Amino acid sequence: MHIELTEMLRCPEPHGEAFLVMSTGEMLGRMVRSGILGCPICRREFPIVKGIVNFAGSGMRDAGCEPPADATHPASRIPHPVDSETLQALLDLSGPGGYVVLVGSAARHAVGLAGLMGGIHFIGINAPPDLDELPVLSLLVCRGMIPLRQTVARGVVVGSDRLGSDWLSEARRIVLPGRRVVVEGEDVPVPVGLTRLAVGEGLFVGERR
Repeated sequence: MHIELTEMLRCPEPHGEAFLVMSTGEMLGRMVRSGILGCPICRREFPIVKGIVNFAGSGMRDAGCEPPADATHPASRIPHPVDSETLQALLDLSGPGGYVVLVGSAARHAVGLAGLMGGIHFIGINAPPDLDELPVLSLLVCRGMIPLRQTVARGVVVGSDRLGSDWLSEARRIVLPGRRVVVEGEDVPVPVGLTRLAVGEGLFVGERR
């Protein structure tokens, strides 16, 4: 996990947002490879193991346990793979800096998008188990929500394995006003506060009001 991401994180418990406190172990450049994040409100602690932050409870992959059950879903229902160039155009981002969140299977686009959108850091939420942390990609594991503070992301891509209303509402919560949420699916429940811009070719594009 990139160390500067710490200030963007929040505890998944249903209480007010507060900055998490980090105790670092192993560092590799600016990436935290091991450590603990603690919540000053509820006192929960979340381990960082091999660069992956586990907000889901006890244990995680590479720490003797599998990811939470809701981190594994069927393969994409999109008939044709979505390419990075299409996602870049739909996200409509210019200039470096900030974060783009990739939910579920969408985390597979991190490398392709990073090659097109230099200077942006990507955050994978419940990524496929064969993906590893990269200098351009931080990985978080969490049940039912995105453990980020509200309105922090320049864009969000929601994978076809995360099309429930809860994940789409979370995508809307964390994206900045005027920025876009791209969903790998067409028939999706549009959360309040997200304006539909386009639907087709297996994709939905919305903008936060």
